[in-house]
Amino acid sequence: MKLRNTLPALLVVLTLPAQADRLPLPANPAYVEECGACHLAYPPQLLDAHSWLHVVNGLDRHFGSDASLDAGNNNARRAAIADFLGRNAGGRKTGVTADAKGQPLLRISETAWFRREHREVEPAVWKRPAIKSPANCAACHTRAADGDYSERSITIPK
Repeated sequence: MKLRNTLPALLVVLTLPAQADRLPLPANPAYVEECGACHLAYPPQLLDAHSWLHVVNGLDRHFGSDASLDAGNNNARRAAIADFLGRNAGGRKTGVTADAKGQPLLRISETAWFRREHREVEPAVWKRPAIKSPANCAACHTRAADGDYSERSITIPK
């Protein structure tokens, strides 16, 4: 009797590692179109809602670039993207995405989760021409666009 109840729970636990590296991108054409035009449309789970709000509100100074949305109905589109990111934001997997002063982290690569996952990557690797920076997930995670960040889909460029 106990084995019959334990087996389904055991099977779920055994599949957790396979799911742990899956960060599927919820469907949102506006987010993919606007943000994916310049870089990978990052899974919203990688930052908390507070951080995403700051990212979206600072698009005019987005890591040294002006990533403001095109003229026209950009306020409504920006608000819709901010809402999407907030509703799908992370927190459990990535932990708190704020610095020691409580300021929101704006770079996924600054989160404790990212640093833990990439601790074995030497600083020189990030500077390789095919990688350029830790923000270029797709350089090594060949299936990142599909939400697959598993080790089996990693190929580190030389």
